[in-house]
Amino acid sequence: MSHNNGSSIVEITPVILAGGSGTRLWPLSRKSYPKQFVPLVDEATLFQSAVRRLSGSAGAFTFGKPLVLTNSLFRFIVADQLANEGIDPHAILIEPEARNTAPAVLAAALYLSRKQPDGVILVAPSDHVVPDTAAFYKAVASGLAAANAGDLVTFGIRPTRAETGYGYLQVASAPDGSGRPIKLTSFVEKPDAERAFRMLEAGNHLWNAGIFLFAVKDLILAFQKYAPDILSAVDQSIARAEGDLGFCRLAPEPWQEVESVAIDYAIMERADNLSVVPYDSEWSDLGGWDAVWSHSDMDEHGVVSSARATAIDCRNTLLRSESEGLEIVGLGLDNIVAVAMHDAVLIADKSRSQDVKLAVEALQRKGASQAEAFSKDFRPWGWYESLVVGSRFQVKRITVLPAASLSLQSHFHRSEHWIVVEGTAKVTLDGHETLLGENESIYIPLGARHRIENPGRIPMVFIEVQTGSYVGEDDIVRYEDIYARI
Repeated sequence: MSHNNGSSIVEITPVILAGGSGTRLWPLSRKSYPKQFVPLVDEATLFQSAVRRLSGSAGAFTFGKPLVLTNSLFRFIVADQLANEGIDPHAILIEPEARNTAPAVLAAALYLSRKQPDGVILVAPSDHVVPDTAAFYKAVASGLAAANAGDLVTFGIRPTRAETGYGYLQVASAPDGSGRPIKLTSFVEKPDAERAFRMLEAGNHLWNAGIFLFAVKDLILAFQKYAPDILSAVDQSIARAEGDLGFCRLAPEPWQEVESVAIDYAIMERADNLSVVPYDSEWSDLGGWDAVWSHSDMDEHGVVSSARATAIDCRNTLLRSESEGLEIVGLGLDNIVAVAMHDAVLIADKSRSQDVKLAVEALQRKGASQAEAFSKDFRPWGWYESLVVGSRFQVKRITVLPAASLSLQSHFHRSEHWIVVEGTAKVTLDGHETLLGENESIYIPLGARHRIENPGRIPMVFIEVQTGSYVGEDDIVRYEDIYARI
């Protein structure tokens, strides 16, 4: 068990799962930019809210630096949002491919065991809403006693309705309101409506929150007993992991041999040392636009609207515009979800929120990029978004973080104009350096070696106008790069 300075306060390492991609909150959440990184119910993203929630302390424990599991596509988003929260993570582990929760959780446990063999981890998804931090800490402290006794602990939400969208946990006895751990009897798959109602009436079933608390050594022992093949492959992937721009990239070869399986199936359903902590306070996995509506501030008519949305004679409706300069107006709507972005708009009956994935599937069949791709592309130096794309031109808005730099590069097929609109830019063009302030510009001829840097302390933003026979991202030759992408 890890302690702080020899005291009796247990240090728990949060393991934050941030690699999933959702479709039920399309068009705001997409495969390349899923819901955990989006501000959905307040100014913070769900990932940032999870980081804040898992950074505090209570009487029995304190949270240490987090371990974050994600993939290569999201690594810069994770790093940027952690930096904005002032959080220095224990590590950001990059999974070569998605393999569900069992390998991901085990990878975190094995990574930590090399430094803290007696450590304790709390595993939590990064896309949940848990508003009552005090109640959550109380539940964690309650589960800690069971974990100290060798149990594998999960958390169950007291159901408020006969929900068919969640898995359930059957417990040995109905929760008594004390919050004390209860022995877990069995896992129940997402039920039909009739069975969900019977379980709600019985009182001894909880929603499966997907949150777990383990002593690292007990979890590894469980994998040795119930899933040794997964343990062997993941252990090799950890042992052969390599550093990459501050990330820990798990070795892909052994990872390919790992079975894709949830930790519920791989371990929890087979083990006999299981406890459940009942959680009575507010919780949601924001599994659809109806959930976002119910967790948002609404007017007396049940209308939730964003700053660029106007509701006229509407009821029980969500109106949301995510695009600057795009106003959305609802007139006489009832029980409607309308979400507008610059490249896609969703209009749906709120009761069909769970079916939004059907819209994504339809767009995928059409080959529409909006099904999966998000307009903003994150890089180690910042991000860019395409504003306009034509047959021989493209216009981008590019944000460069303080002290960051794009690579020294050239292009075969395009020239570029750069106009600085915020901050100060340091431009290198064929060996000559120039400082550009706001409203100053420079022309980059085809074939010229060039680089742009941000020497300032605030983000620098510039507009890039590309013209030429080809404006694809692969028309680039890198000569120098501080992020080792050559």
